[in-house]
Amino acid sequence: MAGKIPFGPTFTEMCDPSQIDPAIRQRALKALKENELDPINLFNITWKDENNQVRKMVLPPEVTGVDANIVVLLGRGFPSGSHKVGPAYATLIEGCVDGVIKPGEHTILGPSTGNFGIGVAYICKLLGFRAVVIMPDNMSKERYERIRKYGGDLDLTPGTESDVILTLQRTYELKKDPRNFALAQFELLPNYRFHRHVTGNAAIEAVQGIGNGRIACFTSAPGSAGTLGAGDQIKKAFPECKVAALEPYECSTLYNGGRGQHRIEGIGDKMCTLIHNVLNTDFIVLIHDEDTVRGLKVFQDGTEVLMKNGVKEADALALRDNFGPSGICNILGAIKMAKYLRLGPGDNVVTVATDGFDRYPSVLEDLARRTLEIEDFVLERWFKDIFLKAHTHYILDTRRPEAKGRLFQQKEKDWLPFGYTREYLDAMKSPSFWEDEYAKIEYYDAKIKELR
Repeated sequence: MAGKIPFGPTFTEMCDPSQIDPAIRQRALKALKENELDPINLFNITWKDENNQVRKMVLPPEVTGVDANIVVLLGRGFPSGSHKVGPAYATLIEGCVDGVIKPGEHTILGPSTGNFGIGVAYICKLLGFRAVVIMPDNMSKERYERIRKYGGDLDLTPGTESDVILTLQRTYELKKDPRNFALAQFELLPNYRFHRHVTGNAAIEAVQGIGNGRIACFTSAPGSAGTLGAGDQIKKAFPECKVAALEPYECSTLYNGGRGQHRIEGIGDKMCTLIHNVLNTDFIVLIHDEDTVRGLKVFQDGTEVLMKNGVKEADALALRDNFGPSGICNILGAIKMAKYLRLGPGDNVVTVATDGFDRYPSVLEDLARRTLEIEDFVLERWFKDIFLKAHTHYILDTRRPEAKGRLFQQKEKDWLPFGYTREYLDAMKSPSFWEDEYAKIEYYDAKIKELR
């Protein structure tokens, strides 16, 4: 394998798989079912299913308690079980195109709290690289098992989700060895490019034929803040769209500089990431971490309770297995914003489910240990309190210049210590910075095709 890269799809092909050679597409779809570790699976990195339709779910109003349509893009259909495999591939392939990553020479580092690390291990397995995933030592055990299954090594740092700064420091330590190359999801812009182009366009397509066919609001909880880049693309199509960044109430860094431990794996990392385009973040919304875990329990094991409350059986069953705590967080943020913006029956709020339930059974086991009883009457109370009675407290409007200024200050505080210059950070205050970065897709697509 050394020296040879099996180049995968372009950004355009990930956005629209109908652009892929039909023979390759068919081989890839077959491999997705039969052999997860066949490199042809690179061509399955897309939000689209075998019929070229966006994998999505429109939540029934009986679940959300709002008139607006809550449309959820489903990430578990990606190879490795999460959309984070997309940014991992994009970052690696851009490095290969640029000649800064060489097969047989480099070990790939993946700083992560979970899904990105799983994606890095998976992509490296397919492309023949050694992967070292640097992550906190208190994440769900399913995450560690999946990384090892794909042949990745773990380098664990102390703490939980909100101690990700320690994983960054460890990554910078390991990067001193020139043989190590970090797929730094919090700071490298291929992550932004992937989500702006692939996720953003999938969201735009997902609302066709639903409500008024437009997007009134897009909600996403930043881990790396890559997914929020989709909002930049959505605003191009629907300028009225509001973008809301969601944070754990227990770790409200963007909201008010707060820091703390929390239970929503994959988000709330005590920083404003480098690739977060705060110019396009209109609101910051706080979500209680326990609501996301209890909400997951309701979706996973509360089918009877949901049916008793008017949800059709097929709809209740469809909620199973498609979400983790961060997906529930994104849904709660969507419900809150629908209420806050007073959206009606024709309006659409779009959000994403990063992964599925397969990496969270231990999270529900932990909930059971911490909770005195979880009978159906408890699940019913949780369902009503968390979903139907979702309130609009803790929503911060960040559209004014002073609010943007505070977010830029947070970014400086977080990234100047890692060697970024004030000039570079200041450049991010201009929309042209982000447009120029997005425009590089054309260059990378041409190079991938040529090298392939």
